[in-house]
Amino acid sequence: MKLCFLLVSLWACGVADSRASEHCDDWGEDLTKKTQVYNGEPARIKCPLFQDFERYNYSAAHSAGLTLMWYWTGQGRDLEEPVNIRLPESRISKEKDTLWFRPALLNDMGNYTCMLRNTTYCRKVAVPLEVIEKDLNSCVSQHAKLEMVELRLEEQEDLKCPDIEGFYPSTVTPNVTWYMSCNLVFNYAERYPQGPVLVFSLVRTRFEGNYTCIVTYEENGKTYNLTRTSAVKVIGSSANENPPTMLAPNNMTTYEFEAGQEAQLPCEVFFPFVKGSRTDVWWTIDGKNVDDIADPKINITESVEYKVAGDKSIKKVLIIKDVTAEELKRNYTCSAKNDRGLAIHQALVKLKVGTPRYITELACGLGATLFLVLVLIIVYHVYWLEMVLFYRAHFGTDETVGDGKEYDVYVSYARNVEEEEFVLLTLRGVLENEFGYKLCIFDRDSLPGGIITDETLSFVKKSRRLLVVMSPNYVLQGTQALLELKAGLENMASRGSIRVILVQYRAIRNSEKVKELKRAQAVLTVIKWKGEKSKYPGGRFWKQLHVALPVKKPSKGPTSQNGVSLLDLSPWKTAR
Repeated sequence: MKLCFLLVSLWACGVADSRASEHCDDWGEDLTKKTQVYNGEPARIKCPLFQDFERYNYSAAHSAGLTLMWYWTGQGRDLEEPVNIRLPESRISKEKDTLWFRPALLNDMGNYTCMLRNTTYCRKVAVPLEVIEKDLNSCVSQHAKLEMVELRLEEQEDLKCPDIEGFYPSTVTPNVTWYMSCNLVFNYAERYPQGPVLVFSLVRTRFEGNYTCIVTYEENGKTYNLTRTSAVKVIGSSANENPPTMLAPNNMTTYEFEAGQEAQLPCEVFFPFVKGSRTDVWWTIDGKNVDDIADPKINITESVEYKVAGDKSIKKVLIIKDVTAEELKRNYTCSAKNDRGLAIHQALVKLKVGTPRYITELACGLGATLFLVLVLIIVYHVYWLEMVLFYRAHFGTDETVGDGKEYDVYVSYARNVEEEEFVLLTLRGVLENEFGYKLCIFDRDSLPGGIITDETLSFVKKSRRLLVVMSPNYVLQGTQALLELKAGLENMASRGSIRVILVQYRAIRNSEKVKELKRAQAVLTVIKWKGEKSKYPGGRFWKQLHVALPVKKPSKGPTSQNGVSLLDLSPWKTAR
């Protein structure tokens, strides 16, 4: 009988509890109070009900007959169960409004719900607990939540090890080790560890980074570690908290736009760091904020550039499509503001007068003419020999008609083996066989037994050109060669019935010793033979020589010794 009465009583209490739970105000999961702890380190969870949702503290609630209970929903689970506070060595304990873990382990992860209730009242909220492992060979985890701390540039600042109060008794002095990027802070310049405080005697921009403090203490014979990491950001010194500086627009720049053009007016502002201050930049047109103007022609683009110590530059560009002359008469003003002051500048704009059409056409025509002249000069400079030869071949007057001359060219050269080979094989072969000229070569065309002087003068008079093959031997041997040169120069100077052509076969260093040769080089162009480069009949040497020789029309259908028509030797058909 007693057993039945006990069962009925338990059932009634369960029904009452379930009804109370059904009417409990559930505030869900408070992610702002999420607790993160390293595996094996102490952790605590404070019930948010006494911080954000209730008007009284834990003691007042307890006096009012309310009971605080803790429940746990493990990670990946749906079932909520009471927190087991009877673990060996009291690893999890409840102290007033706080749930303690000494230490927290990986399998403690999940949501912890604190419920404040009595028979007529119930309210609850959940707090997530995340237990993480440190990275391999590191003092921290890359998933750790960092506390952002701002230190002022070039000032003395203290960095405190965060969230360690209340973990150990006030009578205990813990051992605190400081790290920067997991490197031990030891003998660092201008940074000095003093227990749970890292003193910066003078903050520098290079001191930015992650600082980790590891607090070691003993409690009830056990040693615990607390690992905390702060992300230090260097901000501007309080001495540099000034109003914004407007770089553009300014009084030095005038923006000119043509009617119908897209007008772009830049507003560039430098903001020194001011802690807790807003930074605003805006354009006004005739005193009205652009944001309040509903005109599809008007747009704003904005870009922000962050600088050291929290300083930044903001650029806002006012864009007006198809701007008109009337719109350019309006007042365009840029304003910038922070907590330290205001900067205002008006953009100087004006209508740009377009270039008259006839001036544009004249400039284009002049430019095209100059370009054409330049092209013609370049073409003439490169192809002038070909052009002269082409003109001679098609429009030139034959010089050999009716002048009474027997030879086209008299060749004067030094009588030695090398130059005789050059004259008889190379010069004669091209000039006679390819170009069709008749050459007079004294050693070949003179009759035996004659007087050399008389025959030389006679040959020179019968020739239209005197071709002098200059070389050191020409100067040294003298005699007949110099006689030929003197006769040709006198004839050219007195009667003009013969022209002298100078071909430099070898360079002459002492031409000053022969006055005739010196005089000839001073007034006449020298055509230089360049060995292998000059052997090709279509090369520049032969074109220069061809221009200097008499204009002579070829007879119809003649061919060279190689069977090539002389008409095919047009300067425009030979390679340079």
